[in-house]
Amino acid sequence: MKREWIGTIFALLTAIVSGVSIPVNKIFVVGIDPTVFTAVRAVIIGVIFLVISLATGGFRKERIKTNWKYLALIAIIGGSFAFLLFFSGLQLTTGGRGAFLHKTLPLYAAVFAFIFLKEKIPRKQIYAMIIMLVGTVVLFSATINPAELWMNPQLGDIMIIGATILWALENVIAKKAMIKGDTNFVVSFSRMFFGGLILFGVILLTGKMGIILSLTGQQVMNIFMSTGFLFAFVLFWYAAIRYINISKATLVLLIAPVISLALGNVWLYEPVPLIQIIGSALILIGAYLVVGLKSRMATCI
Repeated sequence: MKREWIGTIFALLTAIVSGVSIPVNKIFVVGIDPTVFTAVRAVIIGVIFLVISLATGGFRKERIKTNWKYLALIAIIGGSFAFLLFFSGLQLTTGGRGAFLHKTLPLYAAVFAFIFLKEKIPRKQIYAMIIMLVGTVVLFSATINPAELWMNPQLGDIMIIGATILWALENVIAKKAMIKGDTNFVVSFSRMFFGGLILFGVILLTGKMGIILSLTGQQVMNIFMSTGFLFAFVLFWYAAIRYINISKATLVLLIAPVISLALGNVWLYEPVPLIQIIGSALILIGAYLVVGLKSRMATCI
């Protein structure tokens, strides 16, 4: 049970970091190409996790020999292609629609985890998932029309759904790599560093390398601030799915928009309509049910 609470606390910390990042990014906006922005942050974070992995003895020849395919897939699927799809999709749709569609991650994660990891999803967790997803729909209905989004999706919406599915698949592969013996630090390094290198390849092919050389001092400062938040997110998230089921951890992440809503009201004086309060309450009720559940799976670390 101790492992369960450690993993749950890490998942809650991930949700807090994610929730805080949204209003913070509204204050510290980095006006550069999103691919460049993502690639720079990814490589910086990858180097940090490389140092941590070396210091903690995470790199072992026999493990790398066995798990290199998993690590390569993590970098390709989650560290590069999903980011490209997501940011390309955001250019074709609205931020609100993109944020809402990304919150469907628990659905895909639960399906993949059930199929590939044999995770056992109790009935109470299914009920909690339904409550939290309904709450998410209600919360976002103040800014978008979820029904219209599903009935008449734009190309950008489809791309974001594709990115979200890829991230769910990447999380399952990461869990599998950890079950096979890799540490969460090695997985984080592979995802960020090699994913960042792939993104840099895209930057070179699209002739955007000059953007990096023309960054202003303020933009560099904002990149480092954003990198700090992303590092915390990656650190806590992969630690969380090391200890608990992916289907449970992804549900805990749905608390993030509630945190963003509260901080947006406190920091930026953004109004909070009654419908968003109702949606937030549903999400928190579902989260209360999820936090107390014990992860059940056929294979564990």
